[in-house]
Amino acid sequence: MFRCGIAYPRCRFIIPLLLLFAIIFDLIAICAQSGWVEDEDAKSHYASMWKQCRGLKDNWQCQSLMDFSWAQAVAALMIIGLIILIIAFILAIVAMCNINIGLMVAVAAFLIVVAIIQIIALIIYPVKFNELIFEGNYYYTWAYGFGWGATIISIGCAILFCCLPRYEDELSGQAKIKYLYTSE
Repeated sequence: MFRCGIAYPRCRFIIPLLLLFAIIFDLIAICAQSGWVEDEDAKSHYASMWKQCRGLKDNWQCQSLMDFSWAQAVAALMIIGLIILIIAFILAIVAMCNINIGLMVAVAAFLIVVAIIQIIALIIYPVKFNELIFEGNYYYTWAYGFGWGATIISIGCAILFCCLPRYEDELSGQAKIKYLYTSE
């Protein structure tokens, strides 16, 4: 797969580890109480996937975003993506332990679905949130970034799982050694 980089047997451990990081990133994005959006000064308005809060110093008034259908859709898509990602992680461990090509293709398909679902959710949120808020400048911050991080890792792992079936012998350690130099 990579001539000057990752050895094939290492893929058996690295790719499930990357999927575990994607799961952790998704959990951080979903469970964060703030960090999806902050106002320019980060002093008077912030929001998570679940709620938005306005105020100054110790006087904050929070409102649930779950009153809006777009926020419900974003939450549902992110949670569905996380569930499918966990299923893909479990299947990836089984596929890499047994070198099962059929499972590798299934994991790649699951990861593509996760990427599509989460990209949709991560695009809906800023578009609709900006329609909701008209004043000032806002920044999408760390928790929103973790959502994108999980999505990007899912895309990368999907590409790797699409490529791995071509290297079944190398993964299982049954491939013939190819020497770069031969003596005559």
